[in-house]
Amino acid sequence: MAAPFTLRAAALHTPAPDTLEHWPDALIAVDASGSIQSVQPYNGQTPDNLLTLPPGHILLPGLIDLHIHAPQWPQLGTALDLPLEQWLQDHTFPLEARYADSDFAAEVYGAMVPALLANGTTTALYFGSIHLPATQILAETCLRHGQRALVGRVAMDHPELCPPEYRDASAAQAEADTRSLIKAIRALPGNESALVRPVITPRFIPACTDDLLHRLGKLAAETGCHVQTHASESDWEHEHVLDRCGCSDTEALGGFGLLTRRSVLAHGNLLGDDDLALIRETGAAVAHCPLSNAYFAGAVFPLRRALAHGVRVGLGTDIAGGAHPSMLDSARMAITASRMLETGVDPALPAGRRGRPGARIDATTALWLATAAGGAALDLPIGQFRPGYQFDAIAISPGSNLTLPPGEAPARLLERIIHTASRANVARVWVAGREVA
Repeated sequence: MAAPFTLRAAALHTPAPDTLEHWPDALIAVDASGSIQSVQPYNGQTPDNLLTLPPGHILLPGLIDLHIHAPQWPQLGTALDLPLEQWLQDHTFPLEARYADSDFAAEVYGAMVPALLANGTTTALYFGSIHLPATQILAETCLRHGQRALVGRVAMDHPELCPPEYRDASAAQAEADTRSLIKAIRALPGNESALVRPVITPRFIPACTDDLLHRLGKLAAETGCHVQTHASESDWEHEHVLDRCGCSDTEALGGFGLLTRRSVLAHGNLLGDDDLALIRETGAAVAHCPLSNAYFAGAVFPLRRALAHGVRVGLGTDIAGGAHPSMLDSARMAITASRMLETGVDPALPAGRRGRPGARIDATTALWLATAAGGAALDLPIGQFRPGYQFDAIAISPGSNLTLPPGEAPARLLERIIHTASRANVARVWVAGREVA
């Protein structure tokens, strides 16, 4: 637990997709559990344990990444010219198989977690590998460095689509190892506040037998754990499920018991109206990964359409399908992708037929996706500066490409941050009231 303190800072947050709230000079009181007690304007108060951000710095909620493949960290930025299925078989699965070596896992994760914190990622939803010891090391590393994390051991047992050197021996073994991970994470010393949580993680339907998917659905109901998987990411994956199951990913996942209030479906580019309605009804959420979608999806996720259906949507990097670890980069890519969807990309078509009107988002919505929306998708009190929420926050400082002129309108300041800030501008990082980077 951290010592209670009060932070004086200029602060911004986005409690709704099109709502930006700004405190030019705020006092945020944080208790020993890391929970925000109050947010109020500064009027000359001098509370105990007062910390003050330097002039020109701006406080934002911590960034929430809803989709990271932790074992893919060493291949960041490589082989992205390949189709998804070839990228997986030729590069990704061979790399992930190396995590049978726990020393290798400790080395990679020991470098990755601090790097993500330094980029401002205070919460991460992680796919691990199939290896129980390596995935436990990932959970332990997150806890040691103070990152809020949800960690899953990937389950994948299908003999036709998973290589023999990288798949679960059986559905029963995959279930047993998943149970073991859940128990181990919940029992981690120092994790009494559940800073790190277990996640049930079928990789995606093509990689799993029906037996395994049914087992994991029952396990989700039994344990109340979060669930994460991929859904309707690309034409190949989407059509595979249609051919095999006779229905969409979303319908199939629902039948397996894997659509719950705590389920996060990565990508969702090809979701239909019936899929969106089912996701809304079950309370599941979508992790929008705009950068990796540009490489592998063959489509732009219709974010505004999903929100209009009442679907909860957050933002993910999809490391390493997404080639940049910064959620700020993902936020600006979400803006870019929405503009391309709205205006269209084929110059052979007339302007009026080229795009999808009403699809664009702005910097306010992009920050909301990366903060408050991510917290809502995980059903956790994070992503906003509100009493009762956890104090997960980042301090953004001017410098490098980022200028923050005094007196500029809050919306313009946020635009500057989203479009030009980088890791160099993340000056301080807190998780649960503890400074971690």
